[in-house]
Amino acid sequence: MAYDAPADWSGAIGQVQIGATEEEGGTRSTSYRIGGNGGLPFVEPNDGLTRPLVAYELCDDPSYWSPLVIERLGSTTGDPAAWARAAGCELGADLVRLYLTSTKQRGFDDFDAIGAAVGAVLEATDRPLIVEGPNEPAIESEAFRRIGEAGEGERLLLGTAEATRYRSVAAAALAYHHGVIAQSPIDVNLAKQLNILLREIGVPHEQIVIDPYTGALGYGFEYSYSAMERIRYAALKGDADLAVPMISSATDSLTIKEVRDAPQGEAHRTAVAWEVATGLSAAVAGAAIVCVRHPDSVAPLKAAIEATWGVA
Repeated sequence: MAYDAPADWSGAIGQVQIGATEEEGGTRSTSYRIGGNGGLPFVEPNDGLTRPLVAYELCDDPSYWSPLVIERLGSTTGDPAAWARAAGCELGADLVRLYLTSTKQRGFDDFDAIGAAVGAVLEATDRPLIVEGPNEPAIESEAFRRIGEAGEGERLLLGTAEATRYRSVAAAALAYHHGVIAQSPIDVNLAKQLNILLREIGVPHEQIVIDPYTGALGYGFEYSYSAMERIRYAALKGDADLAVPMISSATDSLTIKEVRDAPQGEAHRTAVAWEVATGLSAAVAGAAIVCVRHPDSVAPLKAAIEATWGVA
């Protein structure tokens, strides 16, 4: 059936580049330009558009991650570089998302280790990289500088900017030409407000990706879905401040009650089912990138997106 956009839709989602190939000044095997949509995902004609991408999340201190992941991957989780290599080569993730959780243990002054961790992951994988800096206001400015510097030329996506703390990540993005994740708590107006704040200090729309915050399916996801739809509708109706791609990560999908209380031997299957269902729903709502943590979630989520993306 032909797709006809509503008559009052005059806008389109801007594009953001993540990753840079050798020809583009980086070392990634591929780069992505997310966004560009002029209608609803999975309904609009998708010729020339990048399908929603699947990012695999890892960290440099696995004690902060679900034990299911450690049980599944074993000693690989003790080495971020090996973990990142597996994410691309074995799991088939489109992108790798590195969380620098270990700063909680290292203290406030080991900045060399922060840059080294990013460099090691970049060397280990050829996938475009998303990097989440330490959620420690006292060290954010220098930490993001080191992250940005380590990934210079690679078009990283840096997280996370929030209304009360966005200048450090924005400064690194501007200095080293990376993208920024702008996160707001499931509220369309707050998402717009944060994008305006970023724009006012010089971050252009083509470097911003919205994270409207995502709860797991059955644990607030319905509110996230509604906010994502409203952001997309507003953008298509011409609101330029919201006309940027979205990223979704339901990080609590592996720790919800249904997973914790699953019958013996069923925890992994339940966790994967929850992540895949949440991720696909987020893509339908408009997310250009959906993130998972269970290794077994990557393949079925990519397959589900491919199968439904080709319908339009």
